[in-house]
Amino acid sequence: MWNSIIKWLPGWGELLQSLMILAIPLGLTRMMLWIRAQEGKASTRGQRAEGKKGGGVPSSEDTAEAAQSSIAASDKKKSGAEASAGGEETGPPLRYSGCLEEDVAKFRAACADMSDVNVRRLQIGSLRIPAALFFVDGLTDKEGMDINILKPLMNAVLAFEGISALPPPEELKVIVTQRILQVSEIEYTNEVMQSLKKVLFGSAVLLVEGMSEVFVLGTSKGNTRAVEEPISEALLRGPRVGFNETLSDNTALLRRHGQHTGLVMRSFTVGERIEKEMILTYIKGIANEELIEEIVRRIHTINIDDVQESGFIEQLLEDNYLSPFQQIQSTERPDRVMAALLEGRAALLLDGTPFALIMPVTFGMLLQSPEDYYDRWFSGSLLRILRFGAATISLFAPALYISFLSFHPGLIPTKLAISIISSRQGVPFPTLVEALIMEVAIEILREAGLRLPKPIGPAMGIVGGLIIGQAAVEAGIVSPILVIVVALTAISSFSVPMYSAGITLRLLRFVAMFFAAFFGLYGIVLFFLLLSSHLINLKSFGVPYLSMITPYRMSDLRDFVIRIPLQLMKRRPTMLQPQDKIRKR
Repeated sequence: MWNSIIKWLPGWGELLQSLMILAIPLGLTRMMLWIRAQEGKASTRGQRAEGKKGGGVPSSEDTAEAAQSSIAASDKKKSGAEASAGGEETGPPLRYSGCLEEDVAKFRAACADMSDVNVRRLQIGSLRIPAALFFVDGLTDKEGMDINILKPLMNAVLAFEGISALPPPEELKVIVTQRILQVSEIEYTNEVMQSLKKVLFGSAVLLVEGMSEVFVLGTSKGNTRAVEEPISEALLRGPRVGFNETLSDNTALLRRHGQHTGLVMRSFTVGERIEKEMILTYIKGIANEELIEEIVRRIHTINIDDVQESGFIEQLLEDNYLSPFQQIQSTERPDRVMAALLEGRAALLLDGTPFALIMPVTFGMLLQSPEDYYDRWFSGSLLRILRFGAATISLFAPALYISFLSFHPGLIPTKLAISIISSRQGVPFPTLVEALIMEVAIEILREAGLRLPKPIGPAMGIVGGLIIGQAAVEAGIVSPILVIVVALTAISSFSVPMYSAGITLRLLRFVAMFFAAFFGLYGIVLFFLLLSSHLINLKSFGVPYLSMITPYRMSDLRDFVIRIPLQLMKRRPTMLQPQDKIRKR
């Protein structure tokens, strides 16, 4: 009897596999709950505001309260940082006295370790009023300074006609600004550190005898890159212009692209030690005010020494930093930014980088291109369908190969199965190791192609892929069918318009491969369910990441996979809750 019972009991391998099938989903669920709990504890921005009616922008009450507290804390922090800037002790700021020699000594003491700050002594006009001009060599337009500042100041005779003595400070201020200087940007300050900051940004500071206020003159000059076609987002049809590293050029491109009085540009300063200017732009009357308040609140929570690139801003403002999916879209194209603004979104432009940030973001935006709207809707829809299909192939093709060969060879047609088995004769590695070898080799070649000089980068990638693939097949390390699968996967990943979105798919591809190696098709389905669960819970500034699918909105779904004709796209996306919902009448 016992022999009969033991005979019908499953083997240890089957029993262990059954336990793993039950334990793995439970363990992954517990891990996801723990990660979300840790994220809530570690967040410095507080709880995210809940959306309205299953999606949309944050609620106004929570956003307003959080904005007030964060702005107050930021102002207090800024005031303390400014008081202690440049090594000065905290306390009242150092101010000018009106005595030129004393003021020059104060300025020199503030920039004692800055050898690139130069001073030019001069005498103003026929009264020979002593003055000093401070500027930074390389940041100041010397030719413009000579013509518009030094020459008018030193040759000013008519401006002092009928005046025999040093006039009062207010009168002298009017004479210098309205009769002598030929500069469009003039500011005034009586703080030493504030004037030093202006000089370090490229302005010139003029100190005059008898005046406790100094003139801050806009004479900045920088070596800027010309407006060129964006490299990371190439199009066959569309504007051939892209952002550069100069903030004023980028704002001018948006102004030139969209001549509209409602285009708002709000300036912010980010960086505790190295300050940079950042512009928040949106269209007044379209963008939801609660969304703008939430963005401003998060900007005021930025506390970092230096914002070197807009990627810092992207990581500091996103909702879930543990998610592999980007919740803020980066782009070099002004037309993409303007199209997003007209939908009711907002954008951030940072000085020193050509990449603008668009927010909020949905999943469909990662697979859309501006070219979809420049072509007719038939071709635009076809290209989108191809991109979605290519993204699916890039994510699941190696995992399906592993699961079919390791667990479900019976699902493969007989002739194809015989061909695959015969091609794998002599391969010493399991399918997972075999696929990992090829995928890692392709990723290394792709990264090497990016870092090599441009003339040899593409050739190195193509030649390296051909040589490694052919040599691996001839050596019997991998099978020919796997080379085809890996090549198709790599080609499909290049069809994703956003490079950062392609990196996300490449990362998740390896996770899917391990799921398939342990559980077969069941693992792929489990991975897809976990991924879908994460995307459903993910939000970007209060807007659900899959808002075009869930919550279901037919008006938004028209511009998801299929791009309907422009004649029928009469409404802006409902998920953004824009103030003006109609875009075509």
